[in-house]
Amino acid sequence: MNSTPQDQAIPPQVRLTSFSHGGGCGCKIAPGVLSEILRGSGAGFMPKELLVGIETSDDAAVYQLNAEQALIATTDFFMPIVDDPFDFGRIAATNAISDIYAMGGRPIMALALVAMPINQLPVEVIGKVLEGGQSVCRAAGIPIAGGHTIDSIEPIYGLVVMGLAHPSRIRRNRDARAGDVLVLGKPLGVGVMSAALKKGALSEAGYGHLIDATTKLNTPGIALAELEDVHALTDVTGFGIAGHTLELARGAGLRAVLHWGRLPLLPGIAPLAEQGNITGASRRNWESYGSEIQLDTALPAIAQSLLTDPQTSGGLLVSCAPQAADNVVRLFQEQGFVDAAVIGRIEAGEPGLVVLP
Repeated sequence: MNSTPQDQAIPPQVRLTSFSHGGGCGCKIAPGVLSEILRGSGAGFMPKELLVGIETSDDAAVYQLNAEQALIATTDFFMPIVDDPFDFGRIAATNAISDIYAMGGRPIMALALVAMPINQLPVEVIGKVLEGGQSVCRAAGIPIAGGHTIDSIEPIYGLVVMGLAHPSRIRRNRDARAGDVLVLGKPLGVGVMSAALKKGALSEAGYGHLIDATTKLNTPGIALAELEDVHALTDVTGFGIAGHTLELARGAGLRAVLHWGRLPLLPGIAPLAEQGNITGASRRNWESYGSEIQLDTALPAIAQSLLTDPQTSGGLLVSCAPQAADNVVRLFQEQGFVDAAVIGRIEAGEPGLVVLP
């Protein structure tokens, strides 16, 4: 852990989270509202080279350049999830780059998106946000080659990211197959921890777990896309594990099954959730897609909140053939994702999600 809100070298009265009405991927527009906004917006000119657009709410757009290369383009930005400006920059950059890995691509370049309340935040604080983003891009091996800045009421930071992949190795979120198993790369609970942090209820150890999870680049996506038995990929962000699993199921026209007892959770998440550290985004998520989910009656009371918990810079969700599951988990673990686990399956049936104990 590089820093904590208590030891940052900025005036103690400056709390980044106090400037924003939401934080991280919890800022996302609720899935049901977003669906209404985007309905019909994909109509118009759609060149044959556009391999992936907005039709299935995938992680990034993909444009085929030639027989060997496809360009992957994405953007992501949000308001502070933590008070430490360097950590905020790291989290936002890691989250934005993740969409390239989730498509099976290798990032090549980024542009910074910066909106800050210039008259309220010291220049050195804003500089620390940008330094944090730069440090993650350096770790990913890409430059920040430009960007755009504006004066804003709330602090916002993120990236436009571009990557490359072979057209045959693009992994979409709609290609899961009946009989596939689901593997998750990172533990869940980021939204709960961010809610606890804002209330002053997150321990220093808990903060360390939060930062470790949200600043870990989803680099296994590159190698996963090279496996023929990996059929679909996405990353788990603002709509929670339930929402993004539903996207896989809807895209494939199949039913997904998750096993609650197999879901990896960040340390200490259950008691934090039981104490009421739940984000408003969790409730909005359930209101948007809860009608498509069957929860087993034996599940604990906190299950609904954690299934819908918005994940900022969350893990990769993989749909693969059963015989590839051990290899997929091993690939994750070899790259330091020690919590990677098989969490469910895809099966024939009406599109939706069933959650079992």
